[in-house]
Amino acid sequence: MSRIGSGRVRLALVLATASVTGAGILLAPASPAQAARQVNWDVVAKCESGGRWHINTGNGYYGGLQFSRSTWKSNGGGRYAPTADKATKAEQIAIANKLYAKRGLKPWPTCGKKAGVYKRTSTAAKKKATPSKASGRTYVIRSGDTLAGIARKYKVKGGWRTLYALNSDRLKSPGLIFAGQRIRL
Repeated sequence: MSRIGSGRVRLALVLATASVTGAGILLAPASPAQAARQVNWDVVAKCESGGRWHINTGNGYYGGLQFSRSTWKSNGGGRYAPTADKATKAEQIAIANKLYAKRGLKPWPTCGKKAGVYKRTSTAAKKKATPSKASGRTYVIRSGDTLAGIARKYKVKGGWRTLYALNSDRLKSPGLIFAGQRIRL
């Protein structure tokens, strides 16, 4: 049990189906309020860095979410890059989610309070049926991939929108894909 503020929050291991496929797990707050919320990291990055994911202004903070070198490395970012500005957006978000599971939005005291930082996930959106027009082929996402790029490479009719629709049960957002995820083509 961790003590946060005046209340206690239980941390539970949750399968990270949206961010890692396979046997990966993500530590996530198990409180109902935070379990129903998802952080919109694009809003935080817009506030922190103007939405520039590869920024290094020399102020000791790096990347779209302005990680210090020590915070980046202590949360596992070193496996991606020495500093966050050299990592992909998806890798920065993976580390941000890990840090968020431990500390909430405290590492982003100003930008974490911006309107639109939390987006509610509706039960209806999660239960959306998967379209049946999948080709039967799959693709494992690599670092630097985008849905648009994958759609172009594999000539997916309808582009990234079709890929997102085919994989809406696996992806929370078309801009949030992670290396190692397997998607339908």
